[in-house]
Amino acid sequence: MNRLARFAGFGAGHQEGVDRDETEADAATAAPADAAPDAAPDAASAAAAPHGEALREPIVAALRKVHDPEIPVNIYDLGLIYKIDIADSGDIAIDMTLTAPACPVAGMMPVMVKDAVKTVDGVGEVEVELVWDPPWSPDTMSDEAKLQLGML
Repeated sequence: MNRLARFAGFGAGHQEGVDRDETEADAATAAPADAAPDAAPDAASAAAAPHGEALREPIVAALRKVHDPEIPVNIYDLGLIYKIDIADSGDIAIDMTLTAPACPVAGMMPVMVKDAVKTVDGVGEVEVELVWDPPWSPDTMSDEAKLQLGML
């Protein structure tokens, strides 16, 4: 039985994860960090690139382009991204999980996430950590993902 067929049974005993809607709302109301121009030759392009929390929306958009090969929904809306820490320097730390520890793409998925986030202008170093606590459950999925998978 594939993971898509097992989704409906994962909901029991779920611990609450990160509230992405609340995090996104905070990001929308946060003022972007001021970038002071310097004497470097590409100071104009560096000042034009988003910094700090201004990177959140482009990072989420990049994450929405990454899909688990077995599930026709992006990893962000699947609820696999637990935390996105953004330093003012543009360095990114991401905590993510997988739908199951024995996921066949366990070795590839963090690399796919890192590569996608690195495409965002203004992003510095990207660190992706695979975490298992709390375990993933369909409760972490967005309503759009649940609708797309016929769960609503």
